[in-house]
Amino acid sequence: MKNREERPKEFSIPQPIRTDGAGATDPGPRDVMRDAENPDLLVPPKTDAGTVPNLVFSFSDTHMQLNHGGWSREVTVRELPIAKTLAGVNMRLTPGGVRELHWHRQAEWSFMLWGRCRITAVDQNGRNFIADVGPGDLWYFPPGIPHSLQGLEEGCEFLLVFNDGAFSDIDTFSISDWFARTPSDVLSGNFGIPETAFAGRPKEQVYIYQSNVPGPLESQAVPDPQGAVPLSFTHRLFAQEPIRTPGGSVRIVDSRNFPVSTAIAAALVEILPGGMRELHWHPNNDEWQYFLTGQGRMTAFAAQGTARTFDVRAGSVGYIPFAYGHYIQNTGTESLWFLEMFQSDRFADISLNQWMALTPPELVKSNLNATGELMRSLRKEKWPVVKYPGFPAP
Repeated sequence: MKNREERPKEFSIPQPIRTDGAGATDPGPRDVMRDAENPDLLVPPKTDAGTVPNLVFSFSDTHMQLNHGGWSREVTVRELPIAKTLAGVNMRLTPGGVRELHWHRQAEWSFMLWGRCRITAVDQNGRNFIADVGPGDLWYFPPGIPHSLQGLEEGCEFLLVFNDGAFSDIDTFSISDWFARTPSDVLSGNFGIPETAFAGRPKEQVYIYQSNVPGPLESQAVPDPQGAVPLSFTHRLFAQEPIRTPGGSVRIVDSRNFPVSTAIAAALVEILPGGMRELHWHPNNDEWQYFLTGQGRMTAFAAQGTARTFDVRAGSVGYIPFAYGHYIQNTGTESLWFLEMFQSDRFADISLNQWMALTPPELVKSNLNATGELMRSLRKEKWPVVKYPGFPAP
């Protein structure tokens, strides 16, 4: 077999060689396409060290659950073992496609990616809720609250996040599955009608199915003598005024501005080209990330002389364990948008720059042998995203 190094130059095969000369060529066998997609794994920065576990997994590498009416795929601890606090499901529904009536032991938080979706729910006091959501909108259902999802005229795609890393969307409490597992005489007694009325019930879980596009929202309203739910299950995230800094913007959503969302907090981050999510960490829980557009690289500092860098792009899931220091750089030519989510009722992060600025300067200077230039750069205000002039050679 011809040596890969003898191929024509136009192939431009990446090699594990750093600019300082460390490394050597890899004649193969190898997956050149994967190496090209992950340059910071093939040629890690000199500052990477130790045995930090894998912190990134792509939805493109997951199993697709295909149904008439849509599809789903998920990233859980089975795909990304480090991700113990949260799991994510990417779902698409066709026009009229239905994620059937169901409920979970876990809380469900969702971000609309594309299209429009109708959601319904009923709480423990018999108060109902129905709403239409579009791109950038969120919904949240507390554990045990029954609900459904349906694609409208153009269909829809969304991200679902659950506060349990071992969650699976297939392993949920579905109304069709319960009907299938309940004897006809019990159903007859429960609803007060003959057993023959249940002859056509599903024989197994339906999960996702094709139906007709529902009528206008007002035509679907069900009068409820108990009234509506007291706290809205939806939130218009793009309606929030973002925190803007020279490197991008951040929108934070948690129980303070989306009161029903008591188990999951989040931030929608935009990093402009040449920008960087600043060096920081989170003092309350692990961080689960979903990258929406663009490309970048993320480095996690795990203490004890260890750090590791990963390449991310649209569709990637990232995970940062509790208290790990980290940053994310935009390595592309378009804005890098991503969500960072936490199993918490509040969003919280600690800025390295702000911490240093609010510490006695003599202490900071002696600890780091800091130059005057560094000391003058410190800011007492937090900038979640900063402008970054370029990327150092690895």
